[in-house]
Amino acid sequence: DRGPEWRAFDAAEKDEKSRVGAPTTNMMHDQGLSTNIGWQDKDAYGKALSSRQRQKMQRLRTWNERFRTRDSKERNLKQALGEIDRMASALGLPENVRETASVIYRRALEEDLLPGRSIEGVATSALYAAARQAGTPRSLDEISAVSRV
Repeated sequence: DRGPEWRAFDAAEKDEKSRVGAPTTNMMHDQGLSTNIGWQDKDAYGKALSSRQRQKMQRLRTWNERFRTRDSKERNLKQALGEIDRMASALGLPENVRETASVIYRRALEEDLLPGRSIEGVATSALYAAARQAGTPRSLDEISAVSRV
């Protein structure tokens, strides 16, 4: 039986009991929908893996990473979103600013505005614009101090 372990007698009750995974987020290149293989070399009981099992897990992690970023646009997006997150953390910006910056960068990528521009430069400008939109602006000096441009 693959159905839920609860019953709902009307639509409102069903909505209250609906179960979902983690929420999607624009701050991850795959919007948080892919599988992540943990870095710990331990089994489900917390015991260390054997040498052979560690090798197998490392190979699985490598393939998982390759399949998560299949084309150049996804690799570009992954690098840019990591850069946005790094700069936002250094500046102490809230989650909503990071989310907005991620959306701005995604739109620029979808509209092919990036060729000829550095990933870091566009990510920096997206974060600057997002901070201004959210009402938590940072000066250009503050932004340039944490950016790699």
